[in-house]
Amino acid sequence: MIQTKTLDLFAEIQVADHATPLKWYERLLGFPPTFFPHETEAVWELAEHRYPYIMKHPEHAGHAMRTLFVSDIETIVKEITEGELIP
Repeated sequence: MIQTKTLDLFAEIQVADHATPLKWYERLLGFPPTFFPHETEAVWELAEHRYPYIMKHPEHAGHAMRTLFVSDIETIVKEITEGELIP
C-alpha cells in the first residue's frame, strides 16, 4: 500500500466537443461540475484532492491523462521497484 501522507489526483478526459460530454458526465456523476477553469474545461471534485475533468481536445478525444502529486515520491518508487505496491 502507498505510504504517502498526501496524494492529489487530476484525471483529464479529452473530448471532441464540450457540451455533450458535459451533460453525460453530469448524469454519470450525479451532480454538475464543481468549477469551470475555462469555457472548454469542467472539473468535478469527487473527494478531497480527487478531480476528474473533461477538456475539449478534439485531436486527442478518447484519450486520458493523469497527474498525481505525492508527498513522498521516494517511498512510492521504492515500493514499486521492490514489488511492495499491490495494484
